Amino acid sequence: MPQTVKGVIARSKGAPVELADIVIPDPGPGEAVVKVEACGVCHTDLHYREGGINDDFPFLLGHEAAGTVEAVGPGVTEVAPGDFVILNWRAVCGQCRACAKGEPWYCFATHNATQKMTLTDGTELSPALGIGAFVEKTLVAAGQCTKVDREASAAAAGLLGCGVMAGFGAAVNTGGVRRGDSVAVIGCGGVGNAAIAGSALAGATTIIAVDVDDRKLEQAKKFGATHTVNSKDADAVEAIQGLTGGHGADVVVDAVGLPQTYKQAFYARDLAGTVVLVGVPRPDVTIELPLIDIFGRGGSLKSSWYGDCLPSRDFPMLINLYRQGRFDLDGFVSETIGLDEVEGAFEKMHHGDVLRSVVVL
Repeated sequence: MPQTVKGVIARSKGAPVELADIVIPDPGPGEAVVKVEACGVCHTDLHYREGGINDDFPFLLGHEAAGTVEAVGPGVTEVAPGDFVILNWRAVCGQCRACAKGEPWYCFATHNATQKMTLTDGTELSPALGIGAFVEKTLVAAGQCTKVDREASAAAAGLLGCGVMAGFGAAVNTGGVRRGDSVAVIGCGGVGNAAIAGSALAGATTIIAVDVDDRKLEQAKKFGATHTVNSKDADAVEAIQGLTGGHGADVVVDAVGLPQTYKQAFYARDLAGTVVLVGVPRPDVTIELPLIDIFGRGGSLKSSWYGDCLPSRDFPMLINLYRQGRFDLDGFVSETIGLDEVEGAFEKMHHGDVLRSVVVL
């Protein structure tokens, strides 16, 4: 029987979010209903509210979530009621071109729930990133549920559902950071700090944090940065080169996604070095680089979508590292809030006052 629960929606472009009654259908074939325990407030949710993703309003916001499976539909074997799961937006299909090549982390046909969650008047909701988790319960494809250790904090574990996994994966999966590498990370929010923490775990010996906010640079040290550069006061490219023997870093991660930060990343890497773009640019943004510089410097220019992660592989591994005290997921949780405080959390995030506000239910 369908259930009515409370959730946070963006009804129209730029309007403050609202707490509304949400109708959750019974799970159909291949679907699961999850009781949400915690969900991080991510920049992507703000982009949805501002119409920066698409215009399919109203949106059911929230996607960085962990919770307990309440019910599953016919044919579901991946999870069972009672399982503690992190929700992911890469439920691999196993059949597309990428999956057929043995590269499921690039899956081109990921699954979402078939049925729609609605308002009580029948208005269909568009769930953020196919999840929609600022809500007491949500309906997802069963493949979007990744089972992990129940002893993990839900507030911390849920952050692997997007930002922390994106940053960690940008450095480790996409950037291929190795022991002894030098790494620079531009932008020290949640994603950037996760890239720093991932680089430290991978064995990088020089990890340079770059930002314009000294508060964020201090936080970056806690996640493993060995050096910091305030690019408001110093030229970021020259500073990174100066800290790497004049050569530039082996891997530079742009966790901002602006033309000026991408150019910094491009020129701050060593010859044959790697640039990874994980900060999401606005659709209207363009960049111009001399083609001879692209040719002459060699190396790799990559983008990282969700940290090129495979949730079934990466989530349990990172939770194990967290439980062993080797990956500080708790450090990303700046505050815990209620469902009715999401709009205020957007303001704090916009001003750089938090790494993550986490809604706890």
